[in-house]
Amino acid sequence: MEEGKKNEASKLSWFKGLQAEFHKIKWLDRESVGKQTIAVIIVSVILGVIIAVLDLGIQNGIDFLVNL
Repeated sequence: MEEGKKNEASKLSWFKGLQAEFHKIKWLDRESVGKQTIAVIIVSVILGVIIAVLDLGIQNGIDFLVNL
């Protein structure tokens, strides 16, 4: 019986500690999150285009060498 109380008390203590830690978090404001999201999307698109161009160039180069 006493072990169950200790287990329950430790769970409650863990959740209280978790709640205290969540109160310490400094969340970004909506504007910053929006700007960072747009930046990530733009960089991803640019890198995707660069990789696609490199892939196309390498593929055409290999095809040219194989068909010589």
